[in-house]
Amino acid sequence: MAFQLSPGVNVSEIDLTTIVPSVATSIGAFAGPFAWGPVGEVTTISDEVRLAARFGKPDSTNYEYWFSAANFLAYANNLKVVRAASLASTKNATANTVAAAAVLIKNDDDWLDNYSSGSVARGEFAARYAGALGNSLKVSIADANTYSGWAYSSQFTAAPATSTFVSNQGGANDEIHIIVIDEDGKFTGTSGTVLEKFGFVSKAADAKDDSGNTNYYKNVIANKSAYVHWLSHPTGNTSASYANASSTWGSNASGVSFTQLAANVTLSLAGGADGTVSTANVVTAYDFFSNAEQIDINLIVSGPGDATVAASVITIAESRKDAVAFISPTKANVVDNAGSEATDIKTFRDSLTSSSYAVIDSGYKYQYDKYNDVYRWIPLNGDIAGLCARTDLERDPWFSPGGLNRGIIKNVIKLAYSPDKTDRDDLYVKGINPVVTFQGEGTVLFGDKTMLSKPSAFDRINVRRLFIVLEKAIAKAARFSLFEFNDQFTRASFVNLVEPYLRDVQGRRGIYDFRVVCDESNNTPEVIDRNEFVGDIYIKPARSINFIQLNFVAVRTGVSFDEVVGKF
Repeated sequence: MAFQLSPGVNVSEIDLTTIVPSVATSIGAFAGPFAWGPVGEVTTISDEVRLAARFGKPDSTNYEYWFSAANFLAYANNLKVVRAASLASTKNATANTVAAAAVLIKNDDDWLDNYSSGSVARGEFAARYAGALGNSLKVSIADANTYSGWAYSSQFTAAPATSTFVSNQGGANDEIHIIVIDEDGKFTGTSGTVLEKFGFVSKAADAKDDSGNTNYYKNVIANKSAYVHWLSHPTGNTSASYANASSTWGSNASGVSFTQLAANVTLSLAGGADGTVSTANVVTAYDFFSNAEQIDINLIVSGPGDATVAASVITIAESRKDAVAFISPTKANVVDNAGSEATDIKTFRDSLTSSSYAVIDSGYKYQYDKYNDVYRWIPLNGDIAGLCARTDLERDPWFSPGGLNRGIIKNVIKLAYSPDKTDRDDLYVKGINPVVTFQGEGTVLFGDKTMLSKPSAFDRINVRRLFIVLEKAIAKAARFSLFEFNDQFTRASFVNLVEPYLRDVQGRRGIYDFRVVCDESNNTPEVIDRNEFVGDIYIKPARSINFIQLNFVAVRTGVSFDEVVGKF
């Protein structure tokens, strides 16, 4: 109570309403080579349509990666994607057709830091993202002097002229129209399709539109174009079409009559290259997910079976302690490998470390690629991670994603390998989760083990994911105890915070029982003097049923069941 000199009532507040915060459990992570999109940047994708729009459609070189990501999105709506690329051979298409002009502009930050001020050697434009897909782009420009003979004049309601902003500044002839075209039809499927148009943008660096936003052509393209960067145009350009544009374009509006084009400018981009993306490049891309404080993820999709990549994503999951890596064996282990599948899958599994933060399945599925009208063999790990995400949405993370209730896999024409009972027994002993097609019931994840080799509760997916949720949520809540006093009040507050949360999880069938100890027994004077705080949380995790024994006992007529029940 506060000190008072005379009688009165003192009012204070103690907040006991704080709760353990909820944590995300269904955020996927994936890295791989794509035909389009930013390089070395984490991008959140919500569905397959957006995956194709941002990273391009699957092709003959990247389809295993592409559909691994797409298959996860068939079950969930939050996948963080990093595009892997070769820094040596992956290139943006540019307006300069000379091979030496090729360059890798990794993403918008790279463009802003290194190319936004102009790059004469690259020409006027570069594709916004690296890859051969950019070679399909063409850009065309017209102003008031060239509009009447422009092939794309019908795309606009009127010719460019003088904007109100520039007119008010005593200037003239600042407006241009810009068209971005899919020249070869690689983006849309139809050659010559107009992808974007930017009308009535200004040559004046300080130009504003009616809403007060920048209307300077370079800024508009930088902010709004999904397909191109504007590089050195017009500064340093010697093309006759631009005449003396460099002397006025990019000037402030006041009193400037901007130089007109001598002819319409139409430029095709070239030199874009996908490059040869190595395993090391993919591993580097996955490294973007290493920092748990910066990137929130829970389910790491490893894509095509590769021991190096698998080892890398397992290491990331182990170091983060809040994510599970999903692994498939190599295609060679299961496709056209009849009779040797189980042996080769086990050999692949033995090449990897033991970990409760990793899950391995039994192979590949055959599915339709609508973008190329072919059928493809695709690894199952995107689906298995997706089953976990779907389980989170329909039940809770501590429910098993396997079985006929929650383990049905989508978009399966057939499996490369559907193990029989003998092989399933053999695989399961090694911690490999079989995926099986059952007549009339579909294709099912028929296991829920982690890759932990030693006997432990953590050799089950549901237990591992239960503890990830508990640890992450309670640790997040415990941060509010930092820099408080290690006294009875703080310890009691912590217990009062944690116990209702655990009772809620218990009520939702995640744990059988629990106990929280945070008192003088584990916060001794020695602990306090080290500026530490200890909370011991004992958990009896709920266990999934993996084995069912049904005993059918024939009983003679006239025999009481009480005589025989429990005798066998």
